[in-house]
Amino acid sequence: MEGTGGPYLNTAAVTSPVGIARLLQMTLGCATFSLVAHRGGFSAAYGTFCMFVWTFCFAITVFIITCEFTHLHSCLSISWGNFTAAFAMLATLMSVTAAVIYPLYFVQLDCYPIGCEVRDFRIAASVFAGLLFVVYAAEVFLTRAKPGQVTSYMATVSGLLKIVQAFVACIIFGALVNDSQYSKYVATQWCVAVYSFCFVVTVVVVAFSVTGKTAMLWFPFERSVVIYTFGAVLLYMSAAVIWPVFCFDSKYGSPQRPGLCAKGRCPWDSQLVVAIFTYVNLLLYIVDLAYSQRIRFVSHL
Repeated sequence: MEGTGGPYLNTAAVTSPVGIARLLQMTLGCATFSLVAHRGGFSAAYGTFCMFVWTFCFAITVFIITCEFTHLHSCLSISWGNFTAAFAMLATLMSVTAAVIYPLYFVQLDCYPIGCEVRDFRIAASVFAGLLFVVYAAEVFLTRAKPGQVTSYMATVSGLLKIVQAFVACIIFGALVNDSQYSKYVATQWCVAVYSFCFVVTVVVVAFSVTGKTAMLWFPFERSVVIYTFGAVLLYMSAAVIWPVFCFDSKYGSPQRPGLCAKGRCPWDSQLVVAIFTYVNLLLYIVDLAYSQRIRFVSHL
C-alpha cells in the first residue's frame, strides 16, 4: 500500500524531552511496582492504593507512548493535547501521594520483624517512587502553556488547576466518609453540597476538554468556565467560614482534639483534614480565577 504522506512512526515521541520523560516514567513505574510485588510487599488499603497508582500510571503512559509513536492518537475521537496534559497532572498528584504513603507505612530502618531483604526492597521501591513523581512533574513543566502561546486548555495553568482541585476534593470526600459527623448540622451538610457540586462541575469541565466536545456546546465554553470558577470561589468561601464554626466552636463542636479519641478513627481529625483542604481548594480556585482572565486556548489540539 502506498503511504499517505509522512513517516509511519513518530520518532520524536521517544527522542524529544517529553518523550524521554515518558520513557523514564514507564521504566521507573515498572521498576517500582515490580520491587513491591516481588519482595517488598504491601497490605491494607494504603498499600493497595499505592500499587494501583503505579500500575495505572504505567499502563496509561505505555498507551500514550504507543499512540504517539505510531500516530494512532490521530484515530481517537478525543483532544489528545488535553488528554495528555490532564493525565500528566493527575499522575503527578497520584505519584507524589503514593511516594509519601508507601515509605510512611511500610519502610523501617530495622530489619526486625520483616527481615533485611524485605526492608531493602521497600527502601528501593520508595526511592523509585520518588523519582517517578519527579519525572511526571517534569512532563507537566515541559508541556505547560508558555506566555502568549495558543494551546489546549488543560495545558494552561487554569486547566492544570482543575485537576488539582478535583484531586483535593477527593481528599475532602475521603475525610468526610471517615466518621466526620457532617450530618449533625444542616450547615455542615451545606458544606458537603458545596464540595460535591464544585467537584462534579470541575470533572465535567475536564471531561468536555479532554473529549474535545466544547465546540458543540450551545454556550461559550471559555466564558462559562470563568463564571463557574467565580461561583466556586464564593461557594468555597461560605464553606471555609461555616465548616470551622460548626466543627471547632465550643457551642457546636470541640476547639481541641478530645483526649479519649482513638487514633485513626477520630471525627475531630477528619474534620480538621476537611477544614485544611477546604482552604487549600479555596486558594486554588482564587488562583484559577486570576489566571482564567488571560488565557486563550483551542479545544481541538
